[in-house]
Amino acid sequence: MRTDDKLPQAEEHPAKLARPRMTRTRGWLLGSTLAVYVATVVGVLTTSWLVKLDWQVMLFRPYKQWPEFHTFLDYFVVLGQRGPTAVAVTVWLGWCCWAQRTPRPLLLLGTSLLLLNATVGAAKLGMGRLGPHYATMVGSNEMWGDGDIFPSGHTANAVVTWGVLAYLATTPQARRIASLIAAVVTLGVGMTTVYLGTHWVSDVLLGWAAGLLILLALPMFEAPMAWAEMMMRIAWARLRAGSLFTPQPVSPLAIPALGTSRATLEEEPHARERIPLAGRAARGSENWPHHPARPHTARSERTPVTPAGSRRPPHAERARSAPLGSASAPRGRSGS
Repeated sequence: MRTDDKLPQAEEHPAKLARPRMTRTRGWLLGSTLAVYVATVVGVLTTSWLVKLDWQVMLFRPYKQWPEFHTFLDYFVVLGQRGPTAVAVTVWLGWCCWAQRTPRPLLLLGTSLLLLNATVGAAKLGMGRLGPHYATMVGSNEMWGDGDIFPSGHTANAVVTWGVLAYLATTPQARRIASLIAAVVTLGVGMTTVYLGTHWVSDVLLGWAAGLLILLALPMFEAPMAWAEMMMRIAWARLRAGSLFTPQPVSPLAIPALGTSRATLEEEPHARERIPLAGRAARGSENWPHHPARPHTARSERTPVTPAGSRRPPHAERARSAPLGSASAPRGRSGS
């Protein structure tokens, strides 16, 4: 096979970055977090002590107890809002992709946000819990209504978005620092929603558990993300080569096959290989030149062609070709 017929290969990764694996410790943490998630949902559904705690904090109204923090916390809670945080983290991870020459950071962020929207969104719509500002009965769990408050989306989004930065850290020290920052931000965002009265305490607990479940489950998606990364590299290599969507344009001057005769192709075994595909496509099914069809006229309609001059040979040739003694042989003149 010729070199130019091969598919463009992806560029080699400049540095082999360590990818987290599903270890025994991570699996134990995943199971424990899942147990907390289920226990929180069951506690709210059964109107246990957790719902009583929700009402006690709601009736306490923290935003009225400490109004001096209200303005600051109104801005701080944006760190858990999906739109602004996704844009900020995407810009940072885009720079990381360029620096590390790999699309993995953005692939990881996209995968985590997709899991977040699917799981948390389904839970919100499925249980339909009303928020504190829309509560209808004191002591009720406010389930199966028209709400979308359980679990807390701000809290879960803060855990996933800022936790991804710690997940992508390349050194143990950077991972510890990033994990500490992510923990402070997510704890602050969750408690701020309780302070502002937009979420119950149980909403925040379930939001922390939901976001942590996604982070702990990310190693299970490393293999699909690696496959997607390989496909993106191959597509990028083809795009740079100009052959991703359409074949390379071939100039008519670069197609010697249109002027190559059958004899040349039969004498040179490798002459057919030099014919570009565009040149072969322009031929018939047998790869030979063909001309447009022309109408054939009947023999009676053809114009007779009269040869110019006489068909009889010249006088000298008649003399040479005539046999001796024939009547047409020239006779010599008499000397008398």
